[in-house]
Amino acid sequence: MSAKTYTAPYKIMTPGPTQVLENVRMARSLACTNPDIDTDFTEFYKETCELISSLLHTENETLILGGEGILGLEAACASLTEPGDRVLVLDNGIYGKGFADFVRMYGGVPDLYHASYEHTLDVSALADYLKDHHDYKYATVVHCDTPSGILNDISRICPLLKQYSILTVVDSVSAMFGEYIDADAFQTDLLCGGSQKAVSAPPGLAFVVMSSAAKAAINSRKTPIASFYANLKLFESYYEDKWFPYTMPVSDICGLRAAIDNIAADPDILKRHAVIGDATRRTLQAGGLSLHQKSGFSNTVTVFDVPQGTSVSDILEQMKEKHRIMLAGSFDSFAGKVIRIGHMGANATAANMIDTLAALDHVLRGLGVALQVRLDEYFLQLVRDSAAVF
Repeated sequence: MSAKTYTAPYKIMTPGPTQVLENVRMARSLACTNPDIDTDFTEFYKETCELISSLLHTENETLILGGEGILGLEAACASLTEPGDRVLVLDNGIYGKGFADFVRMYGGVPDLYHASYEHTLDVSALADYLKDHHDYKYATVVHCDTPSGILNDISRICPLLKQYSILTVVDSVSAMFGEYIDADAFQTDLLCGGSQKAVSAPPGLAFVVMSSAAKAAINSRKTPIASFYANLKLFESYYEDKWFPYTMPVSDICGLRAAIDNIAADPDILKRHAVIGDATRRTLQAGGLSLHQKSGFSNTVTVFDVPQGTSVSDILEQMKEKHRIMLAGSFDSFAGKVIRIGHMGANATAANMIDTLAALDHVLRGLGVALQVRLDEYFLQLVRDSAAVF
């Protein structure tokens, strides 16, 4: 009997998971070792962690965890939170408010700072709030809240929080390597990323960059961490002991290393994301479509309102059935209201976006939307002078 396989029938232009390059797929197909006893693999793991740290402009330790990006977020909260700890949850997006669940799960008391879901977080307003409200062990902030496309300025938010000795947990899963990050200058304490967004490896890995302050807080706990798999302290002496707390997913990490090597060899990666993000937004607006958010535009995802007289399902289904391209709707409070285009990582090329916008133009016109420009042609005109996107 022949083995059954699955081959993706669509070009995925979703805001994660993203397209995976051939060398990453090939790296995942290499022969496996036993990571529990192969010390060469331990060296490979450590080198990969150090490469991630260097690309984020820090000597802080990075840990790669065997689980999808959300594992990093939960592990950060699990490792810091003790019963009764007050935690500031910066809520200007669906993933932002979602941190409160992790805080409660491990016995903490979340204090949600509510802000607009259509605007980047107002740092001045947060500064005013903190003058009278700063008795927190740590704060959580989402760099790019993918459901809405909101980008928050962690270069200002994290140093502001640190003025009050508040540790910072940053979800940069959807922004990391598509937006500039200097972990040291930004004063992040637990900076979380994932394999399936701008990194452009398959889903299945998270990574957490830990400051010395975060390690000190974890090591000074009065109560045990209420998790095994989401316990960052268990990695404390993995290299010295040549022993991981659980069996590392070798093939996933080999693929991740190839993807990180791709990033390291791509000096124009941030410029390309910026050019494509800007050109995509300007193209949709020129066509008469409405961007959902009003400020804080991410270079990794563009979110636009569903045109009147159409529906999310009509647009997504026709993009798939007629053009074999997969875009995304959204969920929670954005369900049925917006379409999301992911232009991050391997998705972020002019060729991918021209194909996507040509298909979107065809679908929207077929649904009766009177676009004011030809989307793919307008986009090409905007980016043709930038060699970084080709």
